[in-house]
Amino acid sequence: MSKAVISLTTGLEDAEKVTVAFLVAVGAAESGRDTLMFLTKEAVRLAVRGVATAVGCQGCPSLESLMDRYAAAGGTYLVCPICLDAKKVSAGDLIPTASPGGTVPMWEWIGDEGATTFSY
Repeated sequence: MSKAVISLTTGLEDAEKVTVAFLVAVGAAESGRDTLMFLTKEAVRLAVRGVATAVGCQGCPSLESLMDRYAAAGGTYLVCPICLDAKKVSAGDLIPTASPGGTVPMWEWIGDEGATTFSY
């Protein structure tokens, strides 16, 4: 089955956009695709334990529940190390399914077969 990469630059300043990105990621992971979320800019904070607790809109699932589903389906996060440094976030504060890594590790993960990509 194919791979999916969801690139997210937005954090809790736009919880509705983040919710949409997570819905796409959860859908990919739960359908059996290898799924990676590449977090940059403000989105790096979402991978810090205890941060992603918002609800994006009335009737939307909580980010926490979406992240739980994503992890249960095998989804992982690659978190921009430059952005972590810029936001003064320690790699030790990241959730277990997240690891620091930039564009080279992302391309290595994608490999020669390619991936479907989404950007938010």
